[in-house]
Amino acid sequence: MAKAYDAIIIGTGQAGPSLAVRLAGAGKKVAVIERKFFGGTCVNTGCIPTKTMVASAYAAHLARRAAEYGVNLGGPVTVDMKRVKARKDAVSGQSRTGLESWLKGTKNLTVYQGQARFESAHEISVGTERLTAPQIFINVGGRAVVPPMPGIEQVPYLTNSSMMNVDFLPRHLVIVGGSYVGLEFGQMFRRFGSEVTIIEMGPRLISREDEDVSATVREILEAEGVHVRLNAKCISVSKRGEDIAVGVDCTAGPPAVVGSHLLLAVGRRPNTEDLGLEKAGVELDQRGYIVVDDQLGTSVPGIWALGDCNGRGAFTHTSYNDYEIVAANLLDGDARRLSDRIQAYALYIDPPLGRAGWTEAQVLSSGRRALVGKRPMTRVGRAVEKGETQGFMKIVVDGDSKEILGAAILGTGGDEVIHCILDVMYSKASYTTLQRAMHIHPTVSELVPTILGELQPLADMKAGTGSAA
Repeated sequence: MAKAYDAIIIGTGQAGPSLAVRLAGAGKKVAVIERKFFGGTCVNTGCIPTKTMVASAYAAHLARRAAEYGVNLGGPVTVDMKRVKARKDAVSGQSRTGLESWLKGTKNLTVYQGQARFESAHEISVGTERLTAPQIFINVGGRAVVPPMPGIEQVPYLTNSSMMNVDFLPRHLVIVGGSYVGLEFGQMFRRFGSEVTIIEMGPRLISREDEDVSATVREILEAEGVHVRLNAKCISVSKRGEDIAVGVDCTAGPPAVVGSHLLLAVGRRPNTEDLGLEKAGVELDQRGYIVVDDQLGTSVPGIWALGDCNGRGAFTHTSYNDYEIVAANLLDGDARRLSDRIQAYALYIDPPLGRAGWTEAQVLSSGRRALVGKRPMTRVGRAVEKGETQGFMKIVVDGDSKEILGAAILGTGGDEVIHCILDVMYSKASYTTLQRAMHIHPTVSELVPTILGELQPLADMKAGTGSAA
């Protein structure tokens, strides 16, 4: 006989646990199902472990630059990869075990460990157990895509998940994919001491960003010795002795890159194919993501999808915001919506890229009369003092409504500075509100009002008749 609950939550990524505890606190009888590691991608193979490793790589990079700051370390800088991994494991493990203890210690909440499968719209099986509930929340996340490139079955390869087990220094790490995962691992392992080549099929890195962002990111990486191969077509892989040869058809450079290790960083796919969603009648799109409405409801009443599996964000912060939207609607009588969310994210190379709202290209295609302000980090006092002057800041505003449309902060502190802009965007206030704010000196943020006081027509800037020095 099936065990009856008020709510069942499948998966313990960023949305699931908080929602489970919130529902349990409201007096509902809740079941949580996790098939593997508590915490999902962020805790185990994503944000927390990778940014811990980024911090180790930054320490190595800064140590090599110590003489620039008048500091003498007295010898060459070396990296102990086993200690790097141990530190990463400790930080990630503490988060995972803390989350598991929180869930298992919550009143009205029962944790099941195993593979969840729908048997009907409101019945779930977990091994030999059967559970039923009028409300079911799917939070199953996603995983790395392994592209069907020729020869991939014949060679060993790494993904963002298996990279977490690397406790050695690859002699030459070849990365297929020039977006966020590939760029972060590329710079990180270059700083650890590996030779690194990044191969991208497109004409530039991180193609979703504006061209000036892509070009500057490439300059930053190449200045550290990362090799970048663009316009790579018909990528194939093969064994070459103990090494791996990645065949590329690029407009310039050798036809193949030979390295010791291969990392695939070409996108992600949702973990939806083994849930039995067809038995529940839940609609998927062509890529396997669960189709949701503006409040995260699926095509089946009483079933919601949150986090990476719904294709509406694929970030830790968007997943957590999914939880906030669902909880607000179900428990607070607050009709929050996905469509109220402003796109925001960061790329954690060094220096980081903080992004909010539309890109410059999106603004231009909208036909709006827009204004833009831009300043290189070489003209930001705090960046000069820190000796970290790579990158720039750019803000685009609507010339008629005066609202901020988007911003890119590529530079030291960019992942934090972006939030003062994002908050004004959510308030729908005029950019002059921020322009007239008095910020603290010396900071990177203090230049945001300055940039907003030097706006020029975006169309003129793209036509080359303006100046963004």
